[in-house]
Parts: sequence; C-alpha cells; structure tokens
Amino acid sequence: MFKIKKKIEKPKPPVLYNVIEDYSEFDAPGNVTVCAMTMPEDVAAHAKILAESYEVPLEEMTSLLTDGGVYVYPQVSGLLTRGLFACQVDPSGATPKQTWVLDLMQFAEAEQLARARACSLAESAAEVFHRTLPDELKTKLEQKNLGLDYRTLDRAVAKGGDIKYMDFRKDWSPHFKRLCIMPDGRLIETGGLEEFAQLHQITVPQAKRLVEEGGTLEVGGEVLACQIVNGQPAVARFSAKNYTKAKELVVSKGLHLMDALSEVAYNDPGMMRSLQRKDLGGRL
Repeated sequence: MFKIKKKIEKPKPPVLYNVIEDYSEFDAPGNVTVCAMTMPEDVAAHAKILAESYEVPLEEMTSLLTDGGVYVYPQVSGLLTRGLFACQVDPSGATPKQTWVLDLMQFAEAEQLARARACSLAESAAEVFHRTLPDELKTKLEQKNLGLDYRTLDRAVAKGGDIKYMDFRKDWSPHFKRLCIMPDGRLIETGGLEEFAQLHQITVPQAKRLVEEGGTLEVGGEVLACQIVNGQPAVARFSAKNYTKAKELVVSKGLHLMDALSEVAYNDPGMMRSLQRKDLGGRL
C-alpha cells in the first residue's frame, strides 16, 4: 500500500506593491522608497502590514487607510520619542492614497505650522513632508501615475490601471522581497534586513551598511558583493573559489574588485543563468 501525501498549500503573502522607486540615497528626512500599487487595495492586508511596520494599533490603521488623518505616537514616560504616521486620502479619488511618517523634528515643525496657519495637523504634516522630498520625486508626484510610461511597464503591473496608493517607506520592509544570487546559482528571496542578515550569518548593522552603501563583505572565505543599480541594491554571494579568481584579476588586470567579481560572474554558467532570469523577471 502506498500512502498518498497531500500537498499542503501555504498561504501566499499579500502583494502590497508592484511599483517601487528608491530615493534612499538622499539625505534624511527626504530619503524614502516610494512603494506603489496599481491593483485594487486590500485594505485589511494593507492595514495589518502597516500596523506591524509602524507600531500603530490595527483598528487605528484601518480607520486611517479608510478616512485619512494622522496618528501621533504616544509619549513614553512623559516624553515624545516618535513623531506621527499620516495617511492622505482624496475623497474624489483623483489622486492616489499616500502614507508617510514624520520624525520628531518634522512633527514639531508641522505642529508650529498648524498653529500659525490655523489649519489641521494633517494638512501641515502633508506640507512639511512633501517639502523635504527630492526635487525629482516632487516633479513626479505632480504627474499622473508618477509620470510612468505604461507602454514600457510589465503587463501585470499595467493592467491594474492607475496607481491606487503610495507608501513612502524608509525601511527595508519584510513585505517586499529582494533577490540574492547564491554561489550555486540559486536566487534566494529575502524580506527585511534581519532575514537578509540571518541568511548570510552577518549582523544587521553589517547588512544595513552593505545594502545602503554597496561594496563587498567577506563571509567565511566567501564574499558578498552589492552594487547600487538605479538606487536599488543588487546582491550576489561568491564562493571562495570565485572570490580567489576575482582577486587574481585585480592583480593581473588592475581591475576594481567589483568589476573583477562581475567578470567572474559572467564567466560562471550557474551564476549567468541566474543573472539572465533576474534580468527577465527579477524583483531587485
């Protein structure tokens, strides 16, 4: 007798974003990643994940995503330690929903502006936040759908129509994945710095520095290499053998280590197949 194993389908994590534009290379507080969605919003899933990310009560987050407004973080031992979370909703639907966070300095500025102009905190928070953004992003926000050319977008993204909402995030969120090419050619997804650090057995500060600044990091004889491409980190891990080849190229050809690693990758059949797959449908 043969036992039939039942295939247990794991629930797929909700897809929150299908358009991501990175502006994190700009100085704070304008350093954000614009995470947008063209498909219909799943308010329950959106609220759950944002509530977890920003430590806002779920009911409060659901209300904010429905009606708009601000959530001021409570005082800790009589002191304010965080600013506010804001959600801007256009009742007419002419512009997409937007969410963002103000730090303490921005929050204080927004409060002063609200008092000086006798306007709501939500209005002043929006002005303070948008004032700090990079000029390139300000220009895009004045255009429909961030000025994206839908003829060049992936069909799965374009078919959703207009952008429904935008989250201006400052974290490497666990809720959108990035790929890493491993020494054996596998493409491994990680979401969030902690998961990335755990995969490669490095510290979270090391992971943060690598994906924000690019460069290389030796890991047990192997090496992690990160290039910042169009503002996004592209990560590959090289075996000790390939790392040695790259260092030899540095000496023999006078190449920069990153260039030498790239040459090694393109001459490695397994890594090359992964690079082709990533270029065709990757999410880095």
